[in-house]
Amino acid sequence: MTIKQALIRATEILTANNIEDPRLEAEILLRHILKTGRVQLYLDFDQEISPEQDEKFWGLIKRRLNGEPTAYITGHREFYGLDFYVDPSVLIPRPESELLVEKALELAQNRPVSTIAEVGTGCGAIAISLALNRPQTKIYATDTSAAALKVALFNCQKHGVANRICLLAGDMLEPLPEPVDLIVANLPYVRESELPQISTLNFEPSLALNGGADGLEKIRRLGTQISGKLCPGGSLLLEIGQKQRKAVTTFWHNLFPSAEIEVTADLSGIDRVVSLTLPLNPF
Repeated sequence: MTIKQALIRATEILTANNIEDPRLEAEILLRHILKTGRVQLYLDFDQEISPEQDEKFWGLIKRRLNGEPTAYITGHREFYGLDFYVDPSVLIPRPESELLVEKALELAQNRPVSTIAEVGTGCGAIAISLALNRPQTKIYATDTSAAALKVALFNCQKHGVANRICLLAGDMLEPLPEPVDLIVANLPYVRESELPQISTLNFEPSLALNGGADGLEKIRRLGTQISGKLCPGGSLLLEIGQKQRKAVTTFWHNLFPSAEIEVTADLSGIDRVVSLTLPLNPF
């Protein structure tokens, strides 16, 4: 079987099983087996794949049909133009979370930001993306999971920023040794009742998805920790889920009545990032 034939057949099978982006998924899995880039894959379209490669490829297709995410199968996920190692101990970075990075970089251009803390870093994608774009900024990244911090450390070393990101074990902001200028948080915000709708539920860590009955449990807990952890005039950037804008902005307004609060929609038009900025004299 040629590369072209394998790709066509795999795409047909994935399509028949309602896998999103079946051509792309088939291509990623085939490239993983062949250890080749996208351009080279198409240059070698008429090349025969070996029996061993054929067996491995269809084994990966079977895993994908069983619901295992491609990112876990290959151990790779692209985020903000960078390649990150991922495994089932961490949530797979979503494209919509890139908006957090964009907003953080935009904010840091317009006001002094010398320290950043990312809450619930997972594989480290957000913290590392910020570190590579803000080489003079001190960055803390926290997580309760030792396994997740191990993955984050691997990715920090891979991208050459291990000496500029301080990984801290603990609950949200509790491990921070000092107040910071900017807090970035992508906390679990999926309502418990909606968890069964997530196709990757059986593979991704549920603690990284489950936001409690109304999806805001972890967000409220963050609110109880923020005093003394965010500098006067500092900002919080928080990713939220669909239809959570009103509840989240009301919560933060009640907590910090004098804070400036803005909401930014993602490319799909869904309210995605809540930005809260404290006044220089918040109390």
